[in-house]
Amino acid sequence: MVAKTSVAHRGYDIIGDIHGCAHTLERLLDQMGYRKVAGVYQHPRRQAIFIGDIIDRGPRIREALHLVRDMVEHGSARIVMGNHEYNALGYCTRARPGSGKTFLREHNARHDRLIRETLEQFEPYPHEWNEFLEWFYTIPLFIEDEDFRVVHACWDQDLIDKFRDIRPDGCIDDDFMHASAAIESFAGQVMDTLLRGTDLRLPEGMSITGRDGYVREFFRTKFWADNPRTYADVVFQPDPLPPEVARMELSEQERAQLIIYPSDAPPVFVGHYWMEGRPAPRKHNVACIDYSAVKYGKLVAYRMDGEKVLSPDKFVWIDVERPEQPTSPGSEDSLAR
Repeated sequence: MVAKTSVAHRGYDIIGDIHGCAHTLERLLDQMGYRKVAGVYQHPRRQAIFIGDIIDRGPRIREALHLVRDMVEHGSARIVMGNHEYNALGYCTRARPGSGKTFLREHNARHDRLIRETLEQFEPYPHEWNEFLEWFYTIPLFIEDEDFRVVHACWDQDLIDKFRDIRPDGCIDDDFMHASAAIESFAGQVMDTLLRGTDLRLPEGMSITGRDGYVREFFRTKFWADNPRTYADVVFQPDPLPPEVARMELSEQERAQLIIYPSDAPPVFVGHYWMEGRPAPRKHNVACIDYSAVKYGKLVAYRMDGEKVLSPDKFVWIDVERPEQPTSPGSEDSLAR
């Protein structure tokens, strides 16, 4: 069983999507009582758990990766893979001959834009970037501890059980990575569901243009909705559905596609969803801790101490400054648009 470990009286600080906001991460760790020991952030009684998406979009991606990897390698943190780490592997991995592709993740305008800041910041350090790509393969897709679970976007028990049967360490390898390029494959479904979440197709002929300008024919859905009846009961994304669509009733076929997280299951933590407002649980045993740090929102952590019912009082956060304060005049610290 993956990462099913427990340390007596140890607490855990589960930290949301960082996306290169390294200075804000340092401030959050300081606020929670972590201190640098031999250059690595540590806490005498607690361990940090990163929800993934350390890279892309932000001003200090390289610094954030070094900070997080150092903590993980010294045992003061754990981490699960985010869709951006997975995307980077696909973008930088050549497809096998005969596949009809050059890279596993197509180099198109949208994908180029999403990874641009990461590649630009590592351009003077190509060997470091290659080492981080190798390190991404050591990051598990999920953590299941005695009292809680952590996954980047969606806890699908059936997929996780089947994946754990073939990958007991919870990590992917090169073969699984190549297999996942086919979205309809088992590997593709594991990576898409656990790292990006679930969705439903919009009614025929309808699409939504998101804030990022991307046109979608699907909308993201909750995996914890109780007795959902309408689209509004299951939608979970920053971009709202048109009111007439939100009121539509789910068909039996659509209801059957939904994943329902049991109310008696251990608390589960996800990131990924660009939340806004004051951090709070989505349900007594479900919390999203991604509050849009790189969009000048909040970098959020939940301080987990074994409780079965999550509390809004256990969230802590740092409001991201606009932009993060530069380390020195003239340094390359402005947030790339």
